[in-house]
Amino acid sequence: MIIPLLAEISGNIHIAAAAFGASIGVGLIGMRASDAVGRNPGAATKILVQAILSTAFAEGIVFFALFLWNGK
Repeated sequence: MIIPLLAEISGNIHIAAAAFGASIGVGLIGMRASDAVGRNPGAATKILVQAILSTAFAEGIVFFALFLWNGK
């Protein structure tokens, strides 16, 4: 009785931790990208491409966590 409950709680915790980490990462990426564009507006396109790629990789962590979760 307690083992399935603990398994469900631990599954939810790792999903929440992955989502929290990804949201912090996306926020930091956006902050640094806007700072970089403010310093060098001529490189805005290159910075935007790098920021979008980095954001996609940070959000990919959440998809891996959801994929590994065996919730029902």
